[in-house]
Amino acid sequence: MATFTSLAYLVSAVLFILALRGLSHPETARRGLTYGMIGMALAVVVTTLFSPHITGWTWIVVGIAIGGAIGTHIAKTIEMTSLPQLMAAFHSLVGLAAVCVAGAAFYNPEAYGIGTYGDIKTASLIEMSLGLAIGAVTFTGSIIAWGKLDGRISGKPVVFPGQHKLNAILGIVLLLMIVLLCATGNAFWFWMIAIIALALGVLMIIPIGGADMPVIVSMLNSYSGWAAAGIGFTLHNNLLIITGALVGASGAILSYIMCKGMNRSFISVILGGFGGEEAGGAAADMGDRNAKIGAAEDAAYIMKNASKVIIVPGYGMAVAQAQHALREMADLLKKEGVDVKYAIHPVAGRMPGHMNVLLAEANVPYDEVFEMEDINRDFAQADVAYVIGANDITNPAAKNDSTSPIYGMPVLDVEKAKTVLFVKRSLGSGYAGIDNPLFFEQNTMMLLGDAKKMTEDIIKSME
Repeated sequence: MATFTSLAYLVSAVLFILALRGLSHPETARRGLTYGMIGMALAVVVTTLFSPHITGWTWIVVGIAIGGAIGTHIAKTIEMTSLPQLMAAFHSLVGLAAVCVAGAAFYNPEAYGIGTYGDIKTASLIEMSLGLAIGAVTFTGSIIAWGKLDGRISGKPVVFPGQHKLNAILGIVLLLMIVLLCATGNAFWFWMIAIIALALGVLMIIPIGGADMPVIVSMLNSYSGWAAAGIGFTLHNNLLIITGALVGASGAILSYIMCKGMNRSFISVILGGFGGEEAGGAAADMGDRNAKIGAAEDAAYIMKNASKVIIVPGYGMAVAQAQHALREMADLLKKEGVDVKYAIHPVAGRMPGHMNVLLAEANVPYDEVFEMEDINRDFAQADVAYVIGANDITNPAAKNDSTSPIYGMPVLDVEKAKTVLFVKRSLGSGYAGIDNPLFFEQNTMMLLGDAKKMTEDIIKSME
């Protein structure tokens, strides 16, 4: 039976690896999800039916039924714009699960074969305390991230004097508590680790603003994986170790990619984000410059007479749920013989791949969607750049204003297009809290209003 379990776990691990491989591209994402679901179902069934430590299935069946019902309801009702906060909420549950399992193993070590209460193996205490600490940090950190993404907590960074020193001190104290737990096996140190880690999770995320949220989502994903891996060692469950390591490593790599896309070091993001949700001034903050305000009819005429249009989606498109209208507009342009492409910035939206997910939902052809490094040079040959709900990822201040908070962050070169049509609710700032001088350039026409309604009005004018 042990041989069969090991073989089933190996198959599940391979399926999880194939799932990650499939999720690396929108065209294979559905297949990747299927692999992941099959792998997880196999892992749950094998663990439940063939684990020698399980003597009854009543509570397991009840738990699966309740969790499955909740998951099904969420899957059917969740809006695409709410996916970022949903992912943060899921990460918090993984962290909480790690804390709960660590507590169960600490108070009932005989069930896990790691010793007796008060006399747990030192190696198991190390594994358990690491899983506990990382899980607790993930739990509270993810709750704060969820609150910021959902608008329940201000997206403005919360900073105070000595914040970094306090985090450093708590980190050192946390390591000391782990050493004391491993040396004494005392429950007091176990709960001190949990309390300090819970506080550290809050303090690490509150200084991070909305502009850095894509990195935070991927970072917390990595934390949840390492928490699961740590608990996997405690439970002597090889599949949990492998799965946690896969999630932790892939999350860390994704965080690195996000940081590279923003030209920021990972440490700088952890120590404190930039930006918030305060609206920057409009034209008044940019001196006496005035923006050129256009209408849907103007945009329709310009685009119908263009030969090449590049569409740049942003979080404003997600909020307005304008992706379907956007695809319909693109289809009309293609019927007129216009070459249409989509340009995606790696940190557009509020989680990695947010824009890709929305465009895929609207059945936008994958071969029309390009990453920033593949399409940035094309803006100079484009007749129109249609920017819908994006802001910071198109701000030229990142390239030419050394005093800007986003200076050095790679951005899309939309200003090089012959005409820039900028769809936005107002002339206010984006998540980074700074003005965009592109609004006031001669080749820019601002289309102020809801992204979906504006795009639909453009479609009506085209027809």
